Amino acid sequence: MVVIIDYDAGNLTSVERSLRALGEAPLVTPEAETVLRASRVVFPGVGAAGAAMATLKSRGLDEALQGVFARGIPILGICLGAQIILEASEENDAPCLGLLPGRTRALPRRAGLKIPHMGWNRVRFLREHPVFRGLPEGAEFYFVHSYFPDPADPALVLGATHHGVDFPSAVGGRNLVATQFHPEKSGRFGLQILKNFLAWDGAGAQ
Repeated sequence: MVVIIDYDAGNLTSVERSLRALGEAPLVTPEAETVLRASRVVFPGVGAAGAAMATLKSRGLDEALQGVFARGIPILGICLGAQIILEASEENDAPCLGLLPGRTRALPRRAGLKIPHMGWNRVRFLREHPVFRGLPEGAEFYFVHSYFPDPADPALVLGATHHGVDFPSAVGGRNLVATQFHPEKSGRFGLQILKNFLAWDGAGAQ
């Protein structure tokens, strides 16, 4: 059972639609018990780290995510779901899930640099990973964000993007992979990532 976690952070319909286009029938749920029964988990989201963590905790979804991660269930984080998998976020100075070591940081505010970073941008994949297999060099994906995940271990950075600075745009460890960009809004290359995730057994990350 493929589960999409609903924690009032939006962005669910387009994710569900994309997975259905690939022949899946995902279940969108706010219930921790259902997440714990999943065969794979999609953790999307947009919004603020502090509010998102408050909702996750109130529903027991924080412990459910930690549980499926510990059991080796494949997890895909998207956008906010790529940020709050780390230990803490500069946004709201929020303690986060701690699935991977590191901290989410703000994009630098510089003259002439638009924040939030919105639109299409290139991802330079740094390491081979089953979820990113088959993507051409220089493939572009759709971004909407002001913060980015910054893992403590550089080996957890799978892809990078430039917007004023180079920042990690794809991260992963063990059975977890996450993208700062939105694969569900990124055309055929995004669908390829989702297709690869549906076939991934949770192995192949550092």
